[in-house]
Amino acid sequence: MKKTQPIDNVQPPTTAGIFPEKFADELAFLTNRHVAALILTILIVVGFGLRVNKLGAESLSEDEFNKLQTVEEYRTNGLSGKNGEHPFLMKGLQTVSVIAAERISPAITPEAALRFPLALFGTFTTLLLYFLFRELFGRSIALVTAALWAVEPIAVSFDRIAKEDSLVLFFFLLTSICWVRSQTLAERGASNWIGYVWGMGVSFAALMASKYYPWLLSIIGGYYNVFEYIPLRKWRVGMGRWLIFFIVMGTAFLLFNPTILLPETWREMAKFSSEGRVGHDSYEFMGQLYSHKMSAWLAGVPWTFYYVFIAVKSSLSTLILFLIGIPLLFKKRLGDGRFYVALWAFLWFMPYTVLGGKFTRYFAVAEPLVLLGAAVAFYFGVKWLSDRLQLPGLASALLQSTLFAILIGIPLYDTLSATPHVRMFTNALGGGMSAAGRYFPHDEFYDAASADIVSDIAQITSPGATVACETPELLAYYQQKARTADLKFVSLSDKQAVTELKEGDVIVLTTGRRYFSNMAYEQAFNGSLPAADVRIAGATAARLYKLDAAKMQTIRDIANR
Repeated sequence: MKKTQPIDNVQPPTTAGIFPEKFADELAFLTNRHVAALILTILIVVGFGLRVNKLGAESLSEDEFNKLQTVEEYRTNGLSGKNGEHPFLMKGLQTVSVIAAERISPAITPEAALRFPLALFGTFTTLLLYFLFRELFGRSIALVTAALWAVEPIAVSFDRIAKEDSLVLFFFLLTSICWVRSQTLAERGASNWIGYVWGMGVSFAALMASKYYPWLLSIIGGYYNVFEYIPLRKWRVGMGRWLIFFIVMGTAFLLFNPTILLPETWREMAKFSSEGRVGHDSYEFMGQLYSHKMSAWLAGVPWTFYYVFIAVKSSLSTLILFLIGIPLLFKKRLGDGRFYVALWAFLWFMPYTVLGGKFTRYFAVAEPLVLLGAAVAFYFGVKWLSDRLQLPGLASALLQSTLFAILIGIPLYDTLSATPHVRMFTNALGGGMSAAGRYFPHDEFYDAASADIVSDIAQITSPGATVACETPELLAYYQQKARTADLKFVSLSDKQAVTELKEGDVIVLTTGRRYFSNMAYEQAFNGSLPAADVRIAGATAARLYKLDAAKMQTIRDIANR
């Protein structure tokens, strides 16, 4: 048995027959744990600032508007099954946030209030990444990974929208910390290790109350089974404890997700699982339309989707280090922690590569793996350079801290330069910001210009006009909010509604809302000068066309096909 390490310098578990380097040789500027704690505190403050800065500047997306409607339903009628295809926890947090914002200040917009819980949890994901990877790989790799999460454009963008994926990642990391910590303590002979198993059950219940992702438990189970037949292993849960674990998890799940008990919730879930809730027939990726159903498999959105996302949306420095770090992640010297990372990577990338329905936000659960790869490459690269130069202690610490500052400074600059439209960030490999919105327009624009669209419509048309668009309820919300001229909004994909349009009405062609059902209108108006061109981050978010006799006849011919 190896000598027990101090709690403040947690070392990787060594339950397998592979004894890794213990990473006691930290980066020179992190040998003092108080310095590490100070840096981590600064990172949390900076990460929070990046996530809440101009948080309400962008309009709600259609998905977010659905959440706002659910919040209002809860406030008016109590808990219900509205939006029941998604669990309760995030909507409950948003309800508290919206009510609190109204009481604190009228200056806090509904957009900011609705997104704030995700920004807050995303901020503290920085801390959880540090705790998990410190447990697996030591303090230095953990801190570099956490630092990248705090400032990397991809990570920040996930936490600036009111969707469940940030909560899923937070509670997955908390679950993982409890699990790996229980292993470490069990192998050291501590008697309280089983408490972390119960904590894992509560954490995973919160994950499931955020989004129904039971398959993530397979990563936990797979890691446990890696060590199942190792002799003298102390980390054994046993059938009785597994039963208690599921009882704890089930009880906590009901507390976190009480709406699961409502029949209406089950009806909504049944519609969603049968793909009856798929609102649109396709997804635009790199200028092409693809079927957007999960069951389409490889006939849907291409398998390259998330790999292109990594390539064009990561800061270049992070991307380069990640590519270098991939082979390093699986070396024996990283110890048993590499098994957890391998399972995490395989069980995420394998299904999401081949499923036909994809959104960029799903990548939130996998993004830490990219940052970990970059951190491992940085750690070993900096250690190699320091050893080659044979610098004395202070000089070595200065060199390493300078390189660390550069590593963090690049993505920090990228995020700040793209704020508030952080999803639009595109690196030089992807063509830079001049190419923003060309790869994943639905997720990049995400209806961010809806309020501006309504404002421009009011300037080009008369009261009582009809507006054909792909988000009629969302634009109606912003029209009521702005108290502009009375307008009627209909779906552009509704052929009957389109045939009833008249001269003076408006068609809105929103970037990221091109589908099989409306692409003929897009083609018909290509080359025509719009009445208004709505832009964000230098890219066209929507084109507005006021109908004259010729345009009206064109769209009627298309709708009557």
